Amino acid sequence: MRGFCDNVLERPTALIRGARMEHDFTVNMDEFLPLRDVVFNTLRRAILTGELKPGERLMEIHLANRLGVSRTPIREAIRKLELEGLVTMIPRRGAEVAQITKKSLQDVLEVRRALDALCAELACDRITPEGKVSLKKACDSFEEATKTGDVVTIAEADVALHDIIVQATGNQRLIQLINNLSEQMYRYRFEYIKDESGHENLVNEHRMIYESIMNGDREKAAAAARLHIDNQERSIIRQIRIDPGGKQHRH
Repeated sequence: MRGFCDNVLERPTALIRGARMEHDFTVNMDEFLPLRDVVFNTLRRAILTGELKPGERLMEIHLANRLGVSRTPIREAIRKLELEGLVTMIPRRGAEVAQITKKSLQDVLEVRRALDALCAELACDRITPEGKVSLKKACDSFEEATKTGDVVTIAEADVALHDIIVQATGNQRLIQLINNLSEQMYRYRFEYIKDESGHENLVNEHRMIYESIMNGDREKAAAAARLHIDNQERSIIRQIRIDPGGKQHRH
């Protein structure tokens, strides 16, 4: 996982393999990853999927006991989650899962809207024949993923599709900007993908973007990309009611 430069692998305990949190999320061991990364991935996934709720406290001792690990990888994971904006440190209270506020949502999507539109425009001019084939396959794969009803599978297919468009720009600075924003965007991606009623619209929006890029129509591609983000914003706000104080409540 990016951000960790220590190559020393911590040996996982036998307990962690079958450990379950009271939230019912599981530590999935990977023999190629340090324990700290496994713990980070476990907590990150739990936050993104909503198993750890916004505002929920993350107590090191509690999490360490539940996962069968020491407090060190828990502490390191929480620190990295804070850098990603998924965890907030509250004075005299400690770490808690960051709230999704309307302002934070709009700030992220405002930037993503502009970048996605630019990516779509550049892809119209620069995508290779191989890229076109990959984009077509990604659209089909996303549609198939929506039929599984699995949020993680759908999210991964969505990321793969958009990554093809981003890479097609050939602009390394732009790719870097998108990657830097992707961690924050991933949480919102889970929120709108949870809305099964919107899956058909997502499939259609992807098709619109795909067809515009295939036709080399920069204006339509950019417009389709902006519409895609606008609809995501409306979907997320519809699912999450946010009061003036910034607290999140689910319908």
